[in-house]
Amino acid sequence: MYHRLCLTIVSLIPLCGFDVFAEDAFVPAPDTQKAGEHPPTPAESLAKITVPEGFHVTLFAAEPDVRQPIDMKFDARGRLWVAESYSYDGHHFVEGVDDRILILEDLDRDGRFDKRTVFWDKANRLTSLEFAPGGLFVLNAGELQYLPDRNGDDILDGPPVTLLDGFDTYEIGHNIVSGMIWGPDGWLYGRHGIKATSRPGPPEIPPAEREPINVGIWRFHPGKRKFEPVCHGTTNPWGLDYNEHGEFFFTNNVIGHLWHIIPGAHYKRMYGEDFNPHLYDLIDQHADHYHWDHSQNWTDSREGVGVHGELGGGHSHCGGMIYLGDNFPEEYRGRMFMCNTHGRRFNQDALVREGSGYVGKHAPDFFFANDPWFRGVSLLYGPDGTVFVSDWSDFGECHDHDGIHRSSGRIYRVSYGQPEKLPAGFDLGRASLDELVAAHSSPNEWRVRTARRLLLQRQLEGHDIEPAIRRLSLQLIEETDVVSSLRALFSLATLGRIDLPVLEHLLTHPDEHLRVWGLRLLAEHAPESRVFDDWLMTLATDDPSALVRLHLVSISPALPDDLQWSVLRALAQRSEDRGDHNLPLMIWYRMEPLIPENPARAVILLDKEILPGLHRHIARRVTSELDSNPAAVHQLVGALGRQRDPGTQAEILTGMAQALRGWRKAPQPQSWPQVAAALAASDSETVRGLAQELSLVFGDGRALDELRKVAADGNESPESRRRAVALLSQSAPPDLKDLLLKLLPDRATTPAVLEALTAFDDPNIAHQIAGRYRSFLPEHRPIAVDTLAARVEYARILLTAVAEGKIPREDITPDQARQLDSLGNAEIAAQLTKVWGSVRQTSAEKQALIAEWKALLTESRLAAADLSHGRLLYQKACANCHALYGQGSKIGPDLTGSNRDNLDYLLGNIIDPSSVVPQTFRMSVIALKDGRVLTGVVGRDDGTTLDVQTVKEKITIRKDEIEEIKASELSLMPDGLFRDLTDDDVRDLIGYLQSRRQVPLPPGAGQDE
Repeated sequence: MYHRLCLTIVSLIPLCGFDVFAEDAFVPAPDTQKAGEHPPTPAESLAKITVPEGFHVTLFAAEPDVRQPIDMKFDARGRLWVAESYSYDGHHFVEGVDDRILILEDLDRDGRFDKRTVFWDKANRLTSLEFAPGGLFVLNAGELQYLPDRNGDDILDGPPVTLLDGFDTYEIGHNIVSGMIWGPDGWLYGRHGIKATSRPGPPEIPPAEREPINVGIWRFHPGKRKFEPVCHGTTNPWGLDYNEHGEFFFTNNVIGHLWHIIPGAHYKRMYGEDFNPHLYDLIDQHADHYHWDHSQNWTDSREGVGVHGELGGGHSHCGGMIYLGDNFPEEYRGRMFMCNTHGRRFNQDALVREGSGYVGKHAPDFFFANDPWFRGVSLLYGPDGTVFVSDWSDFGECHDHDGIHRSSGRIYRVSYGQPEKLPAGFDLGRASLDELVAAHSSPNEWRVRTARRLLLQRQLEGHDIEPAIRRLSLQLIEETDVVSSLRALFSLATLGRIDLPVLEHLLTHPDEHLRVWGLRLLAEHAPESRVFDDWLMTLATDDPSALVRLHLVSISPALPDDLQWSVLRALAQRSEDRGDHNLPLMIWYRMEPLIPENPARAVILLDKEILPGLHRHIARRVTSELDSNPAAVHQLVGALGRQRDPGTQAEILTGMAQALRGWRKAPQPQSWPQVAAALAASDSETVRGLAQELSLVFGDGRALDELRKVAADGNESPESRRRAVALLSQSAPPDLKDLLLKLLPDRATTPAVLEALTAFDDPNIAHQIAGRYRSFLPEHRPIAVDTLAARVEYARILLTAVAEGKIPREDITPDQARQLDSLGNAEIAAQLTKVWGSVRQTSAEKQALIAEWKALLTESRLAAADLSHGRLLYQKACANCHALYGQGSKIGPDLTGSNRDNLDYLLGNIIDPSSVVPQTFRMSVIALKDGRVLTGVVGRDDGTTLDVQTVKEKITIRKDEIEEIKASELSLMPDGLFRDLTDDDVRDLIGYLQSRRQVPLPPGAGQDE
């Protein structure tokens, strides 16, 4: 039986035979493992492994010849390239420690390496490698880099070239960007974890113009130099592959281990919020099981034993691989294999087509290491169809604190029967065009994908590959086997040889997978073509394949707006998709951005029979715009009044109620009284209750007890919960402080809680904020610093935390430093100078800085300024206070008519803004009776209240709450505007300020108001 695992048939390797290869000058970072703890020898570990009958495991390589293997790939010669990661310290990747890339070659094809070459030893925070035309792609130091080796001599031709930067490498820790793989469409795909938000992009693209990614899958096209997120959500993807139909899947941790990659999807998250607050529901995993008992706390599964061991071993997974080699028996083909970290084994899931996608069915676990030191990281099959697994061989992992065992690492090879040996001198890179096309028919997908990449390389090198293009085109059109047609299609797409006749062939093809790829390639290669409008509508209304319908939804944003809405409207009415795992939510994700610009057509759709959840989501989205578009809510209430089905009425009412959760009182829609009266007579208790709740919000307002429930309810939306916290803080009930402290660790409410906590003078609050600072999301940390800078005692705790390294010094902005200095406390001022720097530079220092910038900003340099980028910087740094060309605020002087042509004038006012300050713009320090200190410009005074304009907002304060107001000679504009700008940034900003015309914002940076 399958579960009767036999002892591995092993070939024990004399370890001394490897030592000769370890003689190099590289010195890895030291081990920090607890004294006396070390792994079994490689031979001992090998002897413990059990696999199903007929399978064999050999030790391909081990320490000292390979250590900390984090990723690996086979080149066209069948050599294994291995990324070694020494910079990972168990929690984060650190600077100052070198990583490297090895090449391991099995010359006699016996399953053990014989030759070892160090390709590169200057990496840091290295997580992934993939072959590129004429070189290698690596994810290294938060960048996607190209390592050139055009002659293939295993020696770099020059320094690394950065293609993408902006990946977070500090806050994100072990969730770091990873996992490159060529996709079937000619794009590079990769993974990103949840602990931080990155803004990746080509170096020439300013960060503000880039699309952010927090957790999910991304792709990058090297030729087009284009980056885009593919899908969002989950926890920490660490395994990525695609099946023979080009459908991608990834493996993940804690909240679900298997996910089908649907472009544009938003998946459930372990914590935190999606960038879009109006999604409302997120797609769950694509497996019908877990590999641990998820009714318990996920940390309970770390030993991989007991019920967790019976289910699969634990919550953590690495190295997802869909086996498409030619060595394992046929029953394993197409299955997803993954390393289970705590179960010390491989899990396998069968990928079964179901509805619009796939569901993972648990198949028997495979490969048991039976060794507590085993930490499988990556899996791949190679040119002979056998499977290789890299073993980190470290007793700890990302949640343990027992130190790092950097000096260990193993690579095992799993084979079935007697694999066919590769011929001596094997090298697909030397194959003829005919042989590369013939490789597209190999039963081993590795050969297909490698041949595809080699064809791309030859095309880029200027070789004539037209004969291969013709043969692949014939294979696409004439081949009856769908997989063979898809292989040809993927190569044509990678080579950029997709035209309208090809798309027509695909969109009308009888096979669902070819129609899917017709849609995906239409969106990429001919999105503006209206040739296929009628056929796309036919697909939306009549196509029998839910998978086709899913991908039609996915690509719909590439279509013209009118066609997109028509397609989505038709798909929303496909009743056969009512119970589908993906389609109702995917349709909503694509509809939602279209609703604010034209809510009327969405309201009209409420009169139709549409997929579950859409009535509720549309009603919620329209109601969320009640303040800005009350007419749309009036139309919505009219649609509600036309409904006769209690279930649909309840859905619309639920959506409206959800949008107004956290509101104490809301303006009443014009048509509400009449509709509410009819709903009050409904036979449905649910309808009557919801109508009564809304009538309360539209009438006298909601009680404080209800707001408490909303604020504390994790099932409510973050937006509603934050609004409830803000309303509670305004009302200030007696239990407010306790409620806020209880909610402080909850990321959904953290921003509102931090702002509300400024009202309390309690050092315990400051200690809790400082202690939790690292757990706050990066976008919430500035609010935490604002809160801690508001009071003397809080400021003391803040600066102590900075001195102890608990809060980074650079997280304090010049504005916040000015606020701390304005507290008027000598101890705080001295501590600030010690840990952050001087708030005020001397006159001599400022004059020297002005002279330095004046020398750099020559006429020729300013002539090269990117004015659009300068305008973007202006909006971020200046528009909160100043107007230019009629845009921006008028807290400070209007710059349009100022002496902007004069460089001395600009530099003097920016670097020394307090040198000459009109009375209107002089700052005051306002001490409140509750202990807070505000800094800002005092404005309107009506005798009872006072308006104070800070650098961020205008605040109205009751005068009886003010202890003292001290006038200052300082400008509201702080020193240090250039502090965090590059030389080119300053050039662009000054260039824009000196320009005499309005220039457009960079593409993707937003529209003019």
